[in-house]
Amino acid sequence: MVDDSPTDLANIKGILGEAGCVIVTATNGKEAIEKASAEKPDLIFMDIIMPDMDGYAACRSLGNQAETKSIPVIFVTSKSQKADRLWAQMQGGKGFITKPYTADAITDQLKAFL
Repeated sequence: MVDDSPTDLANIKGILGEAGCVIVTATNGKEAIEKASAEKPDLIFMDIIMPDMDGYAACRSLGNQAETKSIPVIFVTSKSQKADRLWAQMQGGKGFITKPYTADAITDQLKAFL
């Protein structure tokens, strides 16, 4: 789970924890890339608007690295325009959830990719 908002990190961490997931968190794109390379998660839920490196850039970078390119990235963001969804897909995102999200939206994506 990657988000610069402590509230969103805690909320999604709770949802994923209840689903039986082991959660690794990061607060920006650079940290996400480092942790994904080290931890090899099954799935990444990632915000788009973050400091240092946004979610789009992090997703592109993960897709360009052999050890992380097969990890699906699900964007969880307040960006809700059709263009945002399209751009997220073009960056390699496999799913898109808009904030405010529901627990069902998170678990549905989880079930779709695991």
